[in-house]
Amino acid sequence: MTKADLIDAIYKETGIAKTEVTQVVESMISNMRNAMIEKNSIYIRGFGTFGIKHRAAKTGRNITKGTTIQIEARDIPSFKPSKSLLEEMNN
Repeated sequence: MTKADLIDAIYKETGIAKTEVTQVVESMISNMRNAMIEKNSIYIRGFGTFGIKHRAAKTGRNITKGTTIQIEARDIPSFKPSKSLLEEMNN
């Protein structure tokens, strides 16, 4: 599902003007993005938790050149689904 598909689905379910739905979805994504940039978790009951995981620095290999490279430590976004979502997906 794309962002446009999500907007269409909300528009069809609620009957709210598509421009208003678009503004709400854009605002929600912007706020979630800003929270994650600030390294805050986002918990949505019944859906899951968006969080930040820290990856430590490590040594990797460049297969084409056969050399080792140093991969820097970094933060990555993660998602952990709620129990109820997992149960619904697996039934």
